[in-house]
Amino acid sequence: MTVSNIPTFTFPATGAKVPALGFGSGTAWKLRKRSRPEDQKHEPIEELIEGTKDAILAGFRHIDTAEAYSTHYEVGQGIKRSGVPRSQLFITDKYSPGSPGVLKSSGPYEALQNGLKTLELEYVDLYLLHTPRISPETVGITLEEAWLQVERLYKDGLAKNVGVSNFSVEHLERINKVATVIKPQVNQIEFHAYLQGQSPKILEFAKEHDILIEAYSPLAPLFRARPGPLDDILPELEKKYNKSESQILLRWVYQQGILPLTTSSKVERLVDALNIFTFELEQDDFEKITNIGKEKIARHFAADLYGKYDQ
Repeated sequence: MTVSNIPTFTFPATGAKVPALGFGSGTAWKLRKRSRPEDQKHEPIEELIEGTKDAILAGFRHIDTAEAYSTHYEVGQGIKRSGVPRSQLFITDKYSPGSPGVLKSSGPYEALQNGLKTLELEYVDLYLLHTPRISPETVGITLEEAWLQVERLYKDGLAKNVGVSNFSVEHLERINKVATVIKPQVNQIEFHAYLQGQSPKILEFAKEHDILIEAYSPLAPLFRARPGPLDDILPELEKKYNKSESQILLRWVYQQGILPLTTSSKVERLVDALNIFTFELEQDDFEKITNIGKEKIARHFAADLYGKYDQ
C-alpha cells in the first residue's frame, strides 16, 4: 500500500517544500551496526537498505541521515532500489564531527562531498550542522567558520536548504551574526510530549525567525520514557480515534507545526505513520497530552549540551 498526498512545510527563504513526515536512519540503526561482531561492523545493513526502499515505496519522500549514523551507504542503496526518481525525494544529511566512524574532514564542505559520494547523489535537499560542539579544539574550526562553509555548500548547489540540529537560542544567535547568504531554516531537536523544549525558549525563537522545528525521538513516551503519566490516557485516545498510540503522538507533534521524524523496519508501521494526516486531535485532547506530558521530563540525546534527564 502506498500513501500519497503527504502535506508539506515551506521554507520562506528558498520556497522549497519539505514533506511533513520524515523517515529516519538514525540511532536505532547505528546501534544495530555497532552491536555486531567486529568482523561485521563495516558490512552493509541489508535490513536498512530494504527498510529505506520500503519506506519510499510506502509513501515517504523525506529521508533523514547523518555522518554520525554511519548509514549513508544503506540509504543511498535503498533510494536506488526504490526506483523513485531523485527529483521526488527530499534527502537530509548532517555534519557530525567527532562521531565514531566519521571520516575526518576540514569541515562541512568536505564532509558533504564525502557523504554525497557514498550516497551516490549529486546534492542533498537539506544539510544540517548536527551539533554546536564545533570549535578549533574539537575539529579545527569555529562554529561560525563551519556555517560559512555551509553557506558555500548552499551557493554551490550541493545543499538546496540548510540548517542546524540540537542548537539553543545562544547557538543560533551566533550563526545569525555571521550569516550573509542564508540563515538556518531548520533546527532538528529531540522533541516529544515529555520534552517540549530541548533548551529554553527554543520554540519561541524558531517561530520568531521562521525556523522549522523537526522532532527526532517523537515516540519516546512509548519506548525510552516508559513508564510515564501518558500511559493512562493514550489507550483511551487510541479507542476514541481508532488510531494507534504512535499515530496519536506523531499527530500531536505535527498539529503544533513541528515536523516529526520516525522509523520502523515494519512496513505496516510505516504506513500507519503516514496516515497521521487522515485525522485531527480535538483541542481538548491535544491540550490533555500537552499538559499531562509536562508532568514528566525525559531527555535522552545531546547530553553533552543539556544533560541527561529522565524522571
